[in-house]
Amino acid sequence: MGCIFCEIIEKKRLAKFIYEDEFAVAFEDINPQAPVHALIVPKKHIPTILDIEEGDKPLIGHLFTIANKIAKDKDVADRGFRLVMNCNEESGQTVFHIHLHVLGGRFMHWPPG
Repeated sequence: MGCIFCEIIEKKRLAKFIYEDEFAVAFEDINPQAPVHALIVPKKHIPTILDIEEGDKPLIGHLFTIANKIAKDKDVADRGFRLVMNCNEESGQTVFHIHLHVLGGRFMHWPPG
């Protein structure tokens, strides 16, 4: 079975893109958990956080730069927002292609779920 995020990156599946460059894409989550809920996905297929390699450091940093842009564009930067990246099933990872969630637009409780 293929990777749904790879299919979105390849435009074989629909998604509401809000950002794209040569290294990553960002799109609206189809099941939002907050008024702002975007997913930032590297174009390189990396299954989990545990699969990140030394050479991926610039790419991972780039994901956070994109998150900052989205938070500003969606007017949640000054109010506050949460970034989440899950690793493996017990954390809630359901798509095994790393992705950064940008959540905002409501008060976030602690501890999370």
